[in-house]
Amino acid sequence: MNLFRILLLLSITALSSCGFQLRGLVSNLPFETIHVTAPPGNPIGIDVERAIRAGTDTKVVGSPENAQAILQIISTNNEKKILSLSAGGRVREFQLGYRVAIRLVDPQGTEIAPIDEINLTRVLPFLDAQLLAKQAEEEMLYKDMQIDAVQQIIRRLAAIKTTPKNN
Repeated sequence: MNLFRILLLLSITALSSCGFQLRGLVSNLPFETIHVTAPPGNPIGIDVERAIRAGTDTKVVGSPENAQAILQIISTNNEKKILSLSAGGRVREFQLGYRVAIRLVDPQGTEIAPIDEINLTRVLPFLDAQLLAKQAEEEMLYKDMQIDAVQQIIRRLAAIKTTPKNN
């Protein structure tokens, strides 16, 4: 039993010393405070705020004047394209796309990070006989892409090297 504990302790020590971190965990953003703006009725803004609150020490503020940085979610777009057809001309697969455009500015409007676009795609196999199930799967894939986009936004914010000056 003692050998097991020693091996477990050594494994944990080796893992933590190499810098391993669970996916989605960001220790710090280069800002003490941030404000998030998103298109009205779009849930990604709320999801980004939740991810910042849950995974970082950065405080999300309600007013852009009180923030060191303002994350502007400029647009989001869902796309659906036919990817392949059967010999009879029926759709076999769709390609679903999710696109988010973001920009980071300071309270004066000076650009900290230029407009950046996140593009995600998923393939949806399609059968006419499973129409209702495929509609639910499509919604689930769009939600999954939105969650991935939120995580990418957080990682991109964490990668910013310059810290804006607080006035």
